[in-house]
Amino acid sequence: MFAYVLQITRMHFQWDWLCLGALIISSVTAEIENEETLDADVEVEDFDKQSQEADVDRDKSSLEVVYQTPKPTGEVYFTETFDGVLAGWVLSKTKKEDTDDNIAKYDGRWEVEELKENTVPGDRGLVLKSVAKHHAISAMLTKAFIFDNKPLIVQYEVNFQEGIDCGGAYIKLLSSSDDLNLEYFFDKTPYTIMFGPDKCGEDYKLHFIFRHKNPKTGEYDEKHAKRPDVDLKKFYLDKKTHLYTLVLKPDDTFEMLIDQSVVSKGSLLEDMVPPVNPPKEIEDPSDKKPDDWDERPKIPDPNAVKPDDWDEDEPSKIEDSDAVKPEGWLDDEPQYVPDPNAKKPKDWDEEMDGEWEAPQIPNPKCETAPGCGHWVRPMKNNPNYKGKWKAPMIDNPNYQGIWSPRKIPNPDYFEDLHPFEMTTVSAVGLELWSMTSDIYFDNFIICSEKEVADRWAADGWGLKKLVASANEPGMFSQLVTAAEDHPWLWVLYILTLALPVGLGVLFCWPAKKTDEDIDFKKPDISKPITKGELKQEREELEDDEIELEEKENEDTAEDERREMEETKRELIKDTKKMGREAPPSEDEGEGGEDIDEEENEVADGSQEGGMSNKSGSEDEMKEADESTGFGDGPLKSVRKRRVRKD
Repeated sequence: MFAYVLQITRMHFQWDWLCLGALIISSVTAEIENEETLDADVEVEDFDKQSQEADVDRDKSSLEVVYQTPKPTGEVYFTETFDGVLAGWVLSKTKKEDTDDNIAKYDGRWEVEELKENTVPGDRGLVLKSVAKHHAISAMLTKAFIFDNKPLIVQYEVNFQEGIDCGGAYIKLLSSSDDLNLEYFFDKTPYTIMFGPDKCGEDYKLHFIFRHKNPKTGEYDEKHAKRPDVDLKKFYLDKKTHLYTLVLKPDDTFEMLIDQSVVSKGSLLEDMVPPVNPPKEIEDPSDKKPDDWDERPKIPDPNAVKPDDWDEDEPSKIEDSDAVKPEGWLDDEPQYVPDPNAKKPKDWDEEMDGEWEAPQIPNPKCETAPGCGHWVRPMKNNPNYKGKWKAPMIDNPNYQGIWSPRKIPNPDYFEDLHPFEMTTVSAVGLELWSMTSDIYFDNFIICSEKEVADRWAADGWGLKKLVASANEPGMFSQLVTAAEDHPWLWVLYILTLALPVGLGVLFCWPAKKTDEDIDFKKPDISKPITKGELKQEREELEDDEIELEEKENEDTAEDERREMEETKRELIKDTKKMGREAPPSEDEGEGGEDIDEEENEVADGSQEGGMSNKSGSEDEMKEADESTGFGDGPLKSVRKRRVRKD
């Protein structure tokens, strides 16, 4: 039994190790996946079938990728791949307002070049090259986009090749106007939409701002989309090319996507800050709170009286009168003494610096003693302290609530049910400041059909993603990189490597047999038996059988004796009852004699049975058996006569 329990315990211990190993492996796997995938809340859209057909086999290296400049497959309002001559783009020649002249000029440098890493031969982009300078460049659309019954899709690629400290990579869709001059494009140039990534410090943003025209005043106000719930940090630091997409629909809804995954969506009417439409009512600015307005929900009870025994002069702490000075306390020793090893500096001038004194150090004698100096009793809480008395607080019967100004109709109220109908767009521009260089832009497209934008993405960004995946380091390098960012992962790696070895030892290594196991599993070894031993065993077996029979006979005789006594009492009771009911006849008299005889027989049988119970030898056991058999006769006859009587 002990060996069986021991085996069960070992199995439980092994299963505990197996579960722990599974948890550790799951933690490591989840950490790696978190480093490589977007948050689980991101809603992923399916690639268009056409873009999937255009994907190249992932097993091919970047050198085997054949790049062709993307071409739009439908109606577009603007496209730019930067693969040819930088035509149509205009550098700004103006200055930024309200800025020092040294940095006010838009003199940041732009270049058209290939990616530094994961290069696709032949694929080039527009790169911001300068640090701590203002950059501004813009281009006219092929045709203006009018916000009527078609969606607006804006899509382009960004790669922070050197990471990003502080700077943006957003674009502006410039509003149409007669005086629009791209050479004077600057921060105050009217725009309709601003969209794209921006980062400064640890604030990672994805902007979507549109300028809404107030129908009553004609002024424009900026409306900002609420921040995405997704962690955007990865897209700024992984040095990979990411695809940014904005979709505006005529039903006044919007979506923002990164790498064709939705990171934010909402309504232009409900999810913009401040709201497009102002409230119908506002607080009356001329309304003032009355002087007698009582905003106190609780007040001191005016009827409360300080108790007579309330002493406000009692201190909160008093000396502990029960405290005793520790034995060995050095009253005559100071806590600090002059340092005997200190020496007066050679340049010490007593006339200028005064008399030199050695610095104080803790008294070494006090280190081995409970304390030094004058002993003072410690303080303890005063049980009689009650503090300053205050009347208890009660509900204010005059409480009127928190006052607020009355509401009046908003004189500036308006209702724009279709904020999608924005100002027409006729140009696109990049107006940026950055503390990091080599920000890469590529493959701009503005269109109205999702299929066109997806095909454009497959021909451009899809190839970049394919090459980056092919050039990614192996699993070992990824684990090392993850551990550099999170050093605690080294512990998990070590445990993960040691776990299979430990499990192998637990499950496969033979366990050392204990003395209990040997005793439990030891088989019986047959030994030769002599005739004398065999005869002795047979006699012991016969003695056991005799003892068992004696015990069974004693139990049987006792039960029969009790049953006969009970029957006797019943017969006597029935006889008395019948005698009271009618006078006895001859037949009944005979029956009565029979009954008496039966009673005597039963009594004799019971006496004989009782005598048999007292026997202890084998002869007495035989007599007990005979008397028990003899006792069955009267019992049966009594039962038959009782049936005839009934």
